Amino acid sequence: MRTIPSDLVGRYEEAGWWTGETIGDLLAAGLAAAPGAAFRVHSAVRPWSGTFADVELVARRLAGGLRERGVGPGDVVAFQLPNWMEAAAVFWASAFLGAAVVPIVHFYGRKEVGYILESVEPRVFVAAERFGRARFQADLCADVPIVGVVGRDFDELLAADPLPDPVPGLSRSGTDPAAPALIAFTSGTTRDPKGVVHGHQTLGFETRQLAGLYPPDRGRQLTSAPVGHFIGMVNAFLIPVLDGTSVNLADVWDPAQALALMKRDGLTVGGGAAYYMTSLLDHPDFTAGHLEHIRYAGLGGAAVPAAVTTRLARLGITVFRSYGSTEHPSTTGSRYTAPEGKRLYTDGDVLPGVEIRLAGDGEILSRGPDLCLGYTDPALTEAAFDEDGWYRTGDIGAIDGDGYLTITDRKSDIIIRGGENISALEVEDTLLGMPGLAEVAVVAAPDERLGEHAAAVLRLRPGSPAPALGEMRAHLERAGLARQKWPEELHVVDDFPRTASGKVRKFALRRDIAIGDMRE
Repeated sequence: MRTIPSDLVGRYEEAGWWTGETIGDLLAAGLAAAPGAAFRVHSAVRPWSGTFADVELVARRLAGGLRERGVGPGDVVAFQLPNWMEAAAVFWASAFLGAAVVPIVHFYGRKEVGYILESVEPRVFVAAERFGRARFQADLCADVPIVGVVGRDFDELLAADPLPDPVPGLSRSGTDPAAPALIAFTSGTTRDPKGVVHGHQTLGFETRQLAGLYPPDRGRQLTSAPVGHFIGMVNAFLIPVLDGTSVNLADVWDPAQALALMKRDGLTVGGGAAYYMTSLLDHPDFTAGHLEHIRYAGLGGAAVPAAVTTRLARLGITVFRSYGSTEHPSTTGSRYTAPEGKRLYTDGDVLPGVEIRLAGDGEILSRGPDLCLGYTDPALTEAAFDEDGWYRTGDIGAIDGDGYLTITDRKSDIIIRGGENISALEVEDTLLGMPGLAEVAVVAAPDERLGEHAAAVLRLRPGSPAPALGEMRAHLERAGLARQKWPEELHVVDDFPRTASGKVRKFALRRDIAIGDMRE
C-alpha cells in the first residue's frame, strides 16, 4: 500500500473525516435504525421483495456459515453477481466478518475473472449459475476453497443461526479502520484490470461525502449501475443504509422498465453516466409526465457532453456534474444549488477534504480522505502516487477563477463507455493476435448515447486484406474479452501520426475521429 504522510492522517482524523468506525459498524448501525426499509429487486429472472431486516438476516446467516468454515478478518471474499439480493448479502456479510470484499462486474468474461481471482486469491467466491449469456464456469474458481452458486447451492453456505453483532474478536474499538475493506477492479492503462484497495476509512468517508451531495428530496431511486462497479456498489449497499432509505435495484438497464417503474411505483432516476438519461428521453414510452420523476440528474462516470446537460436543463431538470475514479471516487462535484453555468459546463469544484492541482503538462493531481490505499500491484502503486500523497489521475484539466475544474483531455490510455472503463492496451494486445495486423491503436470516439466508445485504428501488413468489423469482434469473443470492450468502429490507415520518437499520437487519432477526418 502507498505511504500516507502523517500530517495528512492527522488532518483527516482531526476534521472527523477519518473515524474509528468500520464498514461493518456503519452497516450494523444503519440496518438497526431502519429495519423496515424496503429492499426490492426488479428483475425478469430473479425478482425479490423484502426489507433491510430480511436481507440482513441472510447476510448474518451467510457470515455465520462462512465463519464456521474459517473465514474471518483479513480474508478475501469475491463475488460476481448482478444487482440481486444475494449480492447485498455477500457484501454485508463480508463487512460483518471484517473480510475484504471484491465485487466483480457481472458481465466480465473468462479473461478478466480469471485474472482477478488469481490476483486476490479469495477464500470465498460467489457467482450466479447463469445470467444473460454468462454461465458459471467451475474451472475458473477451482482453487478457491469456498464457492457458492446462486441458483444452485448458495443456501448451503447459510448457517442456521445468524452471526451476532459485534463479531467476537472484532470489537468496534479494536478493528483497524485503516485495514482494507474493499478491492475494486477497474480497467485502465494496463493490460489487465487494476485492483484498487479501499480501507474502512476511505470507503466510509466516501459514503458519507457522496450521500451529502445528493438533494434531500431526490425520492426513491432506481439503481441500475452494476454493483460490481464502485459507484453502483456504494449507491446500492451503503448510502441507503446510511440514510435509511429504500433500495430498488434493476439487474439490467431497460429504459422501458425504468419508465414503467416511475409511473407505477413512483421511482426516480437520478443520473449516472449520460447514457442513462438520454436513453430514457429518447425512448418511445417517455412522456412529459415522467419529468416529475427526474427532477435531478447528477452526471459523471464518463464524458458528459454539454449538449446533454443543456438538453436536460431545457426540460427543467436540475443537472450537476462530478468527477472522480475508482481510485479517488469523489474528487470534484457541483452542488445541485451551484450556479447553472458551473453545473452544466464544468465538472465541479473540490469536495470537502479534497485537494487538486495541475502538473506542468496539465495533468490533474489529487488527494483527499476518500483516496484509495493503493493497488494490489505494488508497481502500479509506486507509479501512481508520490511521497506527499498526490495521485496522478492521468486526466488533463483546467481550473477556472472560481476553482471549478473542467476535464479537457485524457493523458491515460482509457476509454469510458457508459461509465465502464476500457483499457485500450488490453484491447490492442488482444487484437494483435489477428493475422495480417502490423499495428493497432484503440482510442475513444465520441458517442451520443454512451459518452464514448472504442474505435480501432489498424495498420496492415503488406498485402493483407482489411478485416471486417464482424471478424474483429468474433476474434475478441473467442479471446474471452467482455463484449462491452469491443470496438464499435474500425479504421485502416497507411501509417499513424507519430511523435519524433515514433510513438503513436493518440490524441491526434481521437481528434480526427471526432471531426470525421480519418484519412484511410
